[in-house]
Amino acid sequence: MSSTQNVRVAVVGGGPAGLMAAETIRAAGHAVDLYEAKGSPGRKFLIAGKGGLNLTHSDPRPLFDSRYRERTNEVGSWLDDFDADALRDWARGFGVDTYVGSSGRVFPVDRKAAPLLRGWVRRLKDNGVQFHVQHRWLGWDADGALRFATPEGETTAHADATVLALGGGSWPELGSDGAWTGVLAARGIDIAPLQPANCGFDVAWTPFFSQRHAGAPLKPVIAHWTDLDGQPRSLQGECVVTTTGIEGSLVYAIAADLRDSLVRDGQVRLHLDLVPGQSHETLLEKLARPRQGRSFGEHLRRQAGVDGVKAALLFEVLGREAGQHPPEEIARTLKHLPLDLLRPRPMAETISTAGGVRLEALDQRLMLRQLPGTFCAGEMLDWEAPTGGYLLTACFASGLRAGRGVLDWLQHRA
Repeated sequence: MSSTQNVRVAVVGGGPAGLMAAETIRAAGHAVDLYEAKGSPGRKFLIAGKGGLNLTHSDPRPLFDSRYRERTNEVGSWLDDFDADALRDWARGFGVDTYVGSSGRVFPVDRKAAPLLRGWVRRLKDNGVQFHVQHRWLGWDADGALRFATPEGETTAHADATVLALGGGSWPELGSDGAWTGVLAARGIDIAPLQPANCGFDVAWTPFFSQRHAGAPLKPVIAHWTDLDGQPRSLQGECVVTTTGIEGSLVYAIAADLRDSLVRDGQVRLHLDLVPGQSHETLLEKLARPRQGRSFGEHLRRQAGVDGVKAALLFEVLGREAGQHPPEEIARTLKHLPLDLLRPRPMAETISTAGGVRLEALDQRLMLRQLPGTFCAGEMLDWEAPTGGYLLTACFASGLRAGRGVLDWLQHRA
């Protein structure tokens, strides 16, 4: 093969997966050009950390691996090389200490994404990685050169190996627009259709409820649903009523099951326990007490501790005359409130997407079997996980795997 000094590797995409691949390859002495569609790298990483950067999670393995559902084994192999502890150690190298929150999520002490990203990009530049911003990848020309759209017009670049880390299809304004799917599909690469993940769902609220209660938090509640195998499932957490439906961390955690059930069955019903601290029997006993002239709303508040948006949800399901229903039915509805979900929210506004380059189209190094020398990493691969730090961890780990894959391929190619 060519000497290290003569080898140039292109990394396309400046998110965590691309930056990690660039760091790995440059550390081995190869020249690295990183191409980013936007004016600066890591745009989505910064936005994701706006409310506090959830870098990873403290779940022990193999529980951590199980968060990747049907891709547990594949993503787990990436984590063997770079897991949550390794990610925390890596961040510490930039002077960014982390802590475990009450939910098990791991955050930088200052909860900010910007210092970590600035330090990382600065180190990469100091180590010789060449950044090319406002370069939107278009595919390859007839000679195999990479094509890019730039403000000055189209340009091309030759590379001895390429890492594609182009993101999924969420938040297209930050660069992850999924446009690459058509380019790779035209080359015969097997692509699973992109779908919303970590998303909210539409519910047919009445206009009155939607206008009065959009933005109201529901906490704590327990979600009850049926998974794709027909098994009853439940999970406690928090969510938020929106103008169009429901979203939030609890909904994101179970979104894959809900979305896939909608695709398969055309419908899905979610049940919420609005009073998880009270048994059905206790609640029924309280609701059956005399009202003593109080309104039904006041009776709910005094006896069951239900008011605000939770009381409004009861009226939304049982109607304006909810107070005239038998106490048994009221108690049952509060413990098992039915919500018919219509559809996921549009992909462009979701936290992440499912689908992408099927892992079967890649070898263990994350190189495309049909395009030797071209590797893929990050959210553009066909895996998904709930929020909680799992998404970022797998992006970092896959970037490292792809970077090492490039090094292995360069070493062994003819």
